[in-house]
Amino acid sequence: MCRDCGCEAANDKAFFNHHHHDHDHDHHHHHEIKTIDIEQAILAKNDALAEKNREYFNRHNIKVFNIISSPGSGKTLLLEKTLKHLPNISIIIGDQEKDFDAKRIAASGGRTIQLNTYSSCHLNAEMINKELDNFITPDIDLLIIENVGNLVCPAAFDLGEHAKVAVLSTPEGEEKPVKYPVLFHTADLIIINKMDLAPILEWNQDKCLDYIRKVNAKAQIIKLSAKTEEGLDSWINYLSNKNMEARVH
Repeated sequence: MCRDCGCEAANDKAFFNHHHHDHDHDHHHHHEIKTIDIEQAILAKNDALAEKNREYFNRHNIKVFNIISSPGSGKTLLLEKTLKHLPNISIIIGDQEKDFDAKRIAASGGRTIQLNTYSSCHLNAEMINKELDNFITPDIDLLIIENVGNLVCPAAFDLGEHAKVAVLSTPEGEEKPVKYPVLFHTADLIIINKMDLAPILEWNQDKCLDYIRKVNAKAQIIKLSAKTEEGLDSWINYLSNKNMEARVH
């Protein structure tokens, strides 16, 4: 179970909906109400810290992007290629354990730090807050946070970013936006990566775009290949030109 959001317990409840005790129909589920109250309290605490983070970022003119995707979508390669065009960005890497991705970013010349979440399945605002005036210093212009590979829990936890970026890759199929609507609904930008594989996979672009628009009619969409760098200029321009307005949650 995630120590923050209790996602494993929530999944058990959602998919199996079973209880280990007998009761009649008049039984009140106080334990479920308590769970909801705790989750709301956790999110409220997180949101309050996220606002403090955002105030810090705005005060020091630091643009912050929170990248969320499933494992293997190509986030780290995208950041490696991004560093070729924007070498002065700072990057926070989130994983449950190990530092493979941070080492890749460092080898590409990037200024980076690894945050391991261990029993949590996502970064939270407190983890970012602890890095203010440490790794995150006032002289930074642009900060990218590569969240833990997970399409569910990271979507619920505001980190103080100015833009939430959802990444999906063509090998994942066309249906991810409607299978995991919370992330794609709240994303400011949706990147479709590994477009170089689309013809081989017979990936249906029209179907995927239609699914995206069903859950989010406003998000900007960028199609690219981090491997070949086709379409990468659109991503670089987005990072360079994005304003620091407050996100609408």
